[in-house]
Amino acid sequence: MSRVVEHLAELTGFRDRDLLDVTLVGALKDLLRPIGAAIYRRVGEPDAERWLTRARVGPGDKVATADSVWADIESLPSLGDEPARLACLRRQEAFLVPGAPAAAYFPLVDDDDVPGGVLEIHSEAALTPDDVRLVSSILRVYRNFKALLDYSERDTLTGLLNRKTFDGSFLRIAARGLEPIQDLPEGALDHQRQAGRTWLGVIDIDHFKSVNDRHGHLIGDEVLLLLARLMRCTFRCDDHLYRFGGEEFVVLMRCRNATDATAAFERLRRSASEYPFPQVGRITVSAGFTELRPGDTPGAAFERADNAMYYAKQHGRDQVLDYATLVADGRLVDTQRASEVELFLGDPPSSPPA
Repeated sequence: MSRVVEHLAELTGFRDRDLLDVTLVGALKDLLRPIGAAIYRRVGEPDAERWLTRARVGPGDKVATADSVWADIESLPSLGDEPARLACLRRQEAFLVPGAPAAAYFPLVDDDDVPGGVLEIHSEAALTPDDVRLVSSILRVYRNFKALLDYSERDTLTGLLNRKTFDGSFLRIAARGLEPIQDLPEGALDHQRQAGRTWLGVIDIDHFKSVNDRHGHLIGDEVLLLLARLMRCTFRCDDHLYRFGGEEFVVLMRCRNATDATAAFERLRRSASEYPFPQVGRITVSAGFTELRPGDTPGAAFERADNAMYYAKQHGRDQVLDYATLVADGRLVDTQRASEVELFLGDPPSSPPA
């Protein structure tokens, strides 16, 4: 019993959702000694969903592995490729598959009571009823803890992350993007060990005030909710999506280069432009983004992306602009770089009085 309590204490000690999944499969590995345990999430568009590995550990593994955030969704196995997992989603209940080895499947239910993933355990012998009860109890703690995180960290209207969580997650994500591989903590996922570039984007709905003025705030809220859903469908499950308030949204994501970042924001821009919003019809969004710099603060990175977004709104709207491109073209001045240069080249401080 003490081992179970220790693992539950560890499980609820993290506010990082990646480490939460890693900790869960690690706990089950220690408690059940299975051949392997893994968490799989459904991702992608409806009718074309795929299985993304969130955390997987085998008997000889010291750390969990996962599918890379760079993985092309089309390269991942489709839901139908794994009929047992799909059956678990549809049944919304745990079930065992006898054999040598045996398998057990447990649904991971999201806050809207929709199964969003599956916990899969393979073992030499079928799990006992006591084992099943143990796993089910741990999963209840897991879900309750995630619900508490969501209550404190998510916007009540859209379900996206809220503004107060931004600084903490910004610093974690920025650190992961810049840390050398050997300095990452034990238990880090494979995709966290890959070198990558981190980008911050600011998205704003064009002429949103006129939507509220013409149709009322209830319809305006519906537009915000629908845009949030489009964002979830457009960006990857590992991208961090925030509502900053009003009609302003923020994205933190990992991409290989500015071309990939532009493509991601362009997908959202096109999706919003083509979506038939009830009663409102067509809306458009403007977006600006920037790459995170070494030593960046949340405020500095946000300011650059926000400046690019406002430039987009002031020069035609319904477009995506890269801050670095605007500076290189002479359309914006990089005041942050200028300040750094002035600080570096300024007069040396005078000697203190004797």
